[in-house]
Amino acid sequence: MKDRLARIRGLLKRSLCELFPERHLYVRSGGAMRAYVFSPNQQMVAAGGIAAAALWMGVCTAAMLVNALSATKADREIARTQAKYERWISDRQARLNSAVAQLNAAGGNTQQLAAAVEKRHAALAMLLTGMKGAPGAAQALAPAVHLTGQPAGPVGRIEMVQLSQDQLLDAADIYAKSRADRLRLAFRLAGLTPSSYLPKAGALGGPLVEGKDPRALAAVLDVAPDFAERVQRAAADISEADALSQAAGKLPFARPTAGREESSSYGVRVDPFTGRPAFHTGLDFPGGRMTPIEATGPGVVAFTGPRSGYGQTVEVDHGGGLKTRYGHLAVISVHVGDRVAIGQRLGGMGSTGRSTGTHLHYEVWLNGRPMNPERYLKAGAYVRQAG
Repeated sequence: MKDRLARIRGLLKRSLCELFPERHLYVRSGGAMRAYVFSPNQQMVAAGGIAAAALWMGVCTAAMLVNALSATKADREIARTQAKYERWISDRQARLNSAVAQLNAAGGNTQQLAAAVEKRHAALAMLLTGMKGAPGAAQALAPAVHLTGQPAGPVGRIEMVQLSQDQLLDAADIYAKSRADRLRLAFRLAGLTPSSYLPKAGALGGPLVEGKDPRALAAVLDVAPDFAERVQRAAADISEADALSQAAGKLPFARPTAGREESSSYGVRVDPFTGRPAFHTGLDFPGGRMTPIEATGPGVVAFTGPRSGYGQTVEVDHGGGLKTRYGHLAVISVHVGDRVAIGQRLGGMGSTGRSTGTHLHYEVWLNGRPMNPERYLKAGAYVRQAG
């Protein structure tokens, strides 16, 4: 066995010597000739350095491409959503114009028109009850309830009320869909499945959307099937947005410190101690000593104290397999078992553990795997935009 290993080493050494033979470099300068000798060992060290640098550049490029593709995908989804809303608005306007033309042509009797308006009004009242207090709902619906012009006669006034009801339903539909889409995008951006945070099928919307068949709902509300279907769709989006908004309030979507600057991102970087490429599993936030460190979501403190490499550390369990970690703290303000709210102080920023200066090292873990915290911060921004 030893002889075989010796032969393999000998063959390897001869191969390397053939690949990197001793080389001589002659340089003439100022009438003098200088000779430089590069031994096989020196050439192998230089080749290894070049290979390591190439590998490092390749890894960094791949990481940048992955991040860029993720951001581009999110931007494309936002653009598609905006384009979809523009198409909806155009479609709604065309339908409104058609409705006005039909009303003007029909000229039905006042009692029938008044009865239809009252039934539609009752359906809208049920829908808007679900929107009461929703962030941004009042502003989104205000333009729709404003009547313009002075229609002549009772029929004309009823027709204008009907038109206003259509506008109000369109505004409610667009608002509900926009809010639900933003929240769904926030969850997907964080790598979470929105549907897993919704109540079980059939639990959304209450009595208004229990009937999945628009014709059945139309019979209950005593309105046209088309109007009932639009009410049902808007109510379902309102219910889903409310459920996702409540779920988002329990997730670590906030920032761990008031500072907006980040000194080191998630992914491959040069380790400040070894000078070699290493995977960085979190985000670093610089700041002054004792800068408040806050919980990014409600949860229960699962760990406090020194942890190898992290120094003084706090870990918060948010449930559902989600956990956040706050490292390099100077002091810790909570204890294991404490229930903390979003924004509650966990400790003060420091430089304990494997640290080159005062900063917070922040991590997000899902089912035992480190996630990119930047995605959760962006998800939080979308949640705040959706209210």
